Amino acid sequence: MTLITGIQKYSIHDGDGIRTTVFFKGCPLNCIWCHNPETQSYQRELLSDKEACINCGKCKAACPFDSCQSCGTCVDVCPLNLREIAGEEYTIPNLLKELKKDEMFYEESGGGVTLSGGEVLAQDMDYIETLMMRLSRIGIPANIDTCGYVPYENIQRILPFTDTFLYDVKLVNQEKHKKYIGKDNQLILENLIRLSQDGGKLHIRIPVIKEVNGSKEDLQEIIDFLTNNNILVQRIHLLPYHNTGSGKYEKLGKQYQGKAFTPPSPEEMENFKKLFINAGFHNTKIGG
Repeated sequence: MTLITGIQKYSIHDGDGIRTTVFFKGCPLNCIWCHNPETQSYQRELLSDKEACINCGKCKAACPFDSCQSCGTCVDVCPLNLREIAGEEYTIPNLLKELKKDEMFYEESGGGVTLSGGEVLAQDMDYIETLMMRLSRIGIPANIDTCGYVPYENIQRILPFTDTFLYDVKLVNQEKHKKYIGKDNQLILENLIRLSQDGGKLHIRIPVIKEVNGSKEDLQEIIDFLTNNNILVQRIHLLPYHNTGSGKYEKLGKQYQGKAFTPPSPEEMENFKKLFINAGFHNTKIGG
């Protein structure tokens, strides 16, 4: 079952031009700072604003189960609209119908569609490949936003239909990667090398968190990896850490683990940008 948590229109941070970004539900990684925690699980989930709840009891009275099954019954009866379900099924025709609504904006701005997550390439690949094929057939450029922690076969299946890969590289150091992200990065780095060799158009996206990878040494390791492996990079995006998604954790009944994290200062970010430019990555930008 392939679930979608949201369709964001008029996005300008997920590739060139005006885009529509589709967020798929489910990810194999567990980044401590994840700002879309509702996309981590592959199952439907209930989000509820417990602080604003007036304890009227209508949700409990309406619930047909002894424990929450994320069925959505309580969403419909909440008088303050404090509940929502993350995860909705779309048929490919219905999703394409929604994506085509902004075709005029894609054409005028050089934009298109971006499939994101969660991790889009950890979904039902028959679904994703068919969707990408159909977008290509009707002339809508499509980007893939990926963490790279997927079988390379999944990448190969959609490579012919993908305009740009927005490829996340967080750390080269394996132990730090395990500590903050829950998995080692060997597969991620191997896939990046293969994708570059296979001609994928690559935008490398690096979330920069002062306490995780916000040092000259950590970023130099990424530069050395890209250089030593002849990774062909169209663009580097250095993304300063933000915690705008932290409020979602409480709604999901989870605890946000990134409270101590901070973004580098603007001056530090400019120095990091110079580090990449001096290494030959002249198309390096701060932000999406």
